[in-house]
Amino acid sequence: MSGVLSYRGYYATVEYDADAQMLCGAVVGMRDGVYFETERASEVESAFHEAVDDYLAFCAEKGKEPEKSYRGTFNVRINPDLHRAAAMAAAAKQESLNQFVAEAIEAAL
Repeated sequence: MSGVLSYRGYYATVEYDADAQMLCGAVVGMRDGVYFETERASEVESAFHEAVDDYLAFCAEKGKEPEKSYRGTFNVRINPDLHRAAAMAAAAKQESLNQFVAEAIEAAL
């Protein structure tokens, strides 16, 4: 099994833990930790759905706004020379550094 699971705007990856003989998953792209596990591959998707539903119920109970996977913002730490070069290239194209970086990432994908 490979790939990324998707449910209600959340995404998860799954790995096999040989020591525990379990399939262990985690929701990715957010700070809050949402994890799930199961012994059977046929139950991975339902365990993921249950973990997301439990997270959303917990947030509602606590009056907390649930975090979303991949909000569209992230910090990138790069060499200052590369930062300056990217900023100058963006300025030369009369666009923001954010737009320049988004286009570069899109081109790389």
